[in-house]
Amino acid sequence: MFGLGWPEIVALVVIALLVFGPEKLPQAAAQAGKTLRNLRQLANTAKSDLQAGLGPEFANFDPADLNPKNFVRKHLTGDLEDDWNRPAAAAAVAAPVHVDSYAAEAAGELGYGEIPPYDSEAT
Repeated sequence: MFGLGWPEIVALVVIALLVFGPEKLPQAAAQAGKTLRNLRQLANTAKSDLQAGLGPEFANFDPADLNPKNFVRKHLTGDLEDDWNRPAAAAAVAAPVHVDSYAAEAAGELGYGEIPPYDSEAT
């Protein structure tokens, strides 16, 4: 939860007890819960209004995709994630065929540990 471990949560509870006192702590927690619920409802309403205003082309639009980290992950590794999520049968069909060393030599490919040719005039 928000990257907090048990020691941090216990410390927050102790600080809350010291600040609010044991009498007002349940009321403060209830008020915080109501505020959080209202903020979530406001965010969901704003998201649905935005999706409705953008039209059917953006039906699956997620504002979290505008975060640069999520944007890069979605657009650069989207194909890789699709391959990872593919069922095993489909992945087996799309798996590359093993090439033996004779076929690799015929195709001009280098084997493990081979040094590529060097052309001193090419540079």
